[in-house]
Amino acid sequence: MDESDFEGSLVLEKLGAIGKVDEFFEALDGDDFEEARKLMKAARVDAAMIEIVLKKMAEADGEH
Repeated sequence: MDESDFEGSLVLEKLGAIGKVDEFFEALDGDDFEEARKLMKAARVDAAMIEIVLKKMAEADGEH
């Protein structure tokens, strides 16, 4: 999973609005699900989208 998976998405827009895009990608790269969840909640990403992103993270485990 990399930045192109989220390019232009609402998730990135919301994370960008709070200045947390880099931290989010660090969480993705480190398979840090809790940090990714925390950052998305802070960015006010809705719960359904958070679950989709976490599912994609799990599916991509080891492929980034």
